Amino acid sequence: MKIAIGNDHAAVEMKMELKKYLEELGHEVVNFGTDTEESCHYPDFGEKVGRAVVAGEADCGVLICGTGVGISIAANKVNGVRAAVCSDTTTAHLVKEHNNANIIALGARIVGIETAKDIVKAYLDAEFMGGRHQTRIDMIHEIEKRN
Repeated sequence: MKIAIGNDHAAVEMKMELKKYLEELGHEVVNFGTDTEESCHYPDFGEKVGRAVVAGEADCGVLICGTGVGISIAANKVNGVRAAVCSDTTTAHLVKEHNNANIIALGARIVGIETAKDIVKAYLDAEFMGGRHQTRIDMIHEIEKRN
């Protein structure tokens, strides 16, 4: 699987460790984030990952900032993105199963690296259930069309 990853200055260390972990699992990781701790703006990286996922340049995305919230909000401004902040494995697999989230976001100041690895693995191992959940995804797409 090809995974786009993006981060701001608060999440450089976690990004590097998750990138290595994902590659060890056999995934190709495309880095859209910063590699320095110099202050930068998370919306830039949320948008880059969002656009890459929607364009089909990556199968899904992982975003990381201090809380995961700001970067996910930025990504969700890209039509077609369904980014969800995850702080536990249950949420991670449910956002894929029920919401067909194509990006997950993590907070480097919220979860530790081992929990982050578990969250990413739970998300990647989950499958969209379709059915009534697809109806809701279709409703989300209709909202996007009205914007």
